[in-house]
Amino acid sequence: MTEKATDTEEIAELLVYLGRAARGTDTGSDLTAAQWTAMRFFARANRLSRTPSAFASFHATTRGTASQIIKSLMLKGHLVRHEAMGDRRSMRVDLTISGQAIMHHDPLRDLTEAIDRLEGTLRMALRRALPALAGELAKIRGTVVFGTCGDCRHFSGGGTTSYCACVAAEVAPSDLGRLCINFAANQSGTPVLTGADPRKSR
Repeated sequence: MTEKATDTEEIAELLVYLGRAARGTDTGSDLTAAQWTAMRFFARANRLSRTPSAFASFHATTRGTASQIIKSLMLKGHLVRHEAMGDRRSMRVDLTISGQAIMHHDPLRDLTEAIDRLEGTLRMALRRALPALAGELAKIRGTVVFGTCGDCRHFSGGGTTSYCACVAAEVAPSDLGRLCINFAANQSGTPVLTGADPRKSR
């Protein structure tokens, strides 16, 4: 007789099912699942995190494999790299106009719509639970966890100023809410939205 799954095992199975079901809607696309992951990462990551090494950490793969995925998307015209002046080892990867256009056909769009249909409190509970779950999995595996400013303990903001204590600099409005490799989970479990600029209290 098959042993009944525990609640946590059922949750894990549902998460795997949702991932597979979302990828299963990818009809007519010439991108692989790994390439779609790269496209989403570079569309969602902040300026400092849009690098091959950061994507390798996010995708839990080697830098060589990450570089090959990026190179294949550059050949398709969906990604472009910008090298730092005088340092070919330092580069940023961005979506091209073609890359931005193809994101409108992201196979995750049905899953996004399904989440939008959830009742507000249920959707918010999911919003809080999943980053915490990602953090626990990263601890178990000893890997980097990614997150966004509102859930990060380095961040403070409100009004006209947003600040990251990790890089000791203001956060550009265009980077707010984007994935960051320097993310550190806010231990309180609630978004950090203070109105004060921490530099003024030093």
